[in-house]
Amino acid sequence: MKAALLTRLREIEIGDLPEPQLTDPRDVLLRIDAVGVCGSDVHYYKTGRIGAAVVKYPFVMGHECAGTVQQVGSEVRRLQLGQRVSIDPLVACGHCDQCCGGRPNTCRNQLFLGNPGELSGALAEYVVLPQDCCYPIPESMTAGQAAVVEPLSIGVHAQRLAQMGASATIAILGSGPIGLSVLLACRAAGDCTAYMTDLIDDRLAMAAQLGARWTGNPRQENVVKEIGDAEPAGMDIVFECAGEQETLDQALELLKPGGTLVIVGIPEADDISFGAHTLRRKELTIKNVRRQNHCMAPAIDLVSSGRINVDPLMTHHFPLRETAAAFDLVSGYRDGVIKAIIHVAGE
Repeated sequence: MKAALLTRLREIEIGDLPEPQLTDPRDVLLRIDAVGVCGSDVHYYKTGRIGAAVVKYPFVMGHECAGTVQQVGSEVRRLQLGQRVSIDPLVACGHCDQCCGGRPNTCRNQLFLGNPGELSGALAEYVVLPQDCCYPIPESMTAGQAAVVEPLSIGVHAQRLAQMGASATIAILGSGPIGLSVLLACRAAGDCTAYMTDLIDDRLAMAAQLGARWTGNPRQENVVKEIGDAEPAGMDIVFECAGEQETLDQALELLKPGGTLVIVGIPEADDISFGAHTLRRKELTIKNVRRQNHCMAPAIDLVSSGRINVDPLMTHHFPLRETAAAFDLVSGYRDGVIKAIIHVAGE
């Protein structure tokens, strides 16, 4: 089968790999239809690592994906051949204390699609995964939309974790695909007033298009002052979606006493810091997002019902053979890219 192989930093080649085989009766063979390029994929592409996860070349990236069932194991009961699915890239063990406690996203034995040392990624014609990773989608949903369900599910999880109240005032620092997914999830959940920041004006324009009340570029204005002038009481919730020390510092300044910081972004640095006295005096709550938790099906429902339109996020489309061009575009933040979708099947 054809696959996009990361062969060294910033170099991707299309090569041949053996087609995966079913080895567990609960597994399914999936033809991959579409894959979204994620910021974590770009980390591997540019630096070869995220924390302790270090790439060994050649490596297949990709985890935001949708596919079609080609073969099923003997114990698969809820899927059938030809069924189109959105894919949860996390394989949980189902037996540890975290899984039994309803937290498969923090499973102690988890494997993740396209994560070094765990599972080969989705930028290939076929993958094998457990049936529990597959969520059927309606005929009305495109493969691209189904691939975007995974990052949207992270936004839904972040919104639920924040316990956003009615008429909440929120800031989302970082307006990339995840920040915009948080915005879509929050607006679908209730009446909120959203302030968003980013270093890229095209992303701020998208945030405004999707419903942010105010947007600002911290390289062009004092965003903390501007938001503070508009909302003197401070933010109920700040979603940090950039993974930067600067935005974490801004978050503490923006939050009202008793507010909640939800860390969604993945820092490239191994260590981050907080002003201890600001945390204490404001009695702030910090929550961390680890992927998503039972939010794939709700995300599919939000898209299929029309309550959330993810189409504006999908700004660029590529065939598998042009995966290198897709990663070059996304890593360079060029041409107004928000989400690049790689169409693996049916090139």
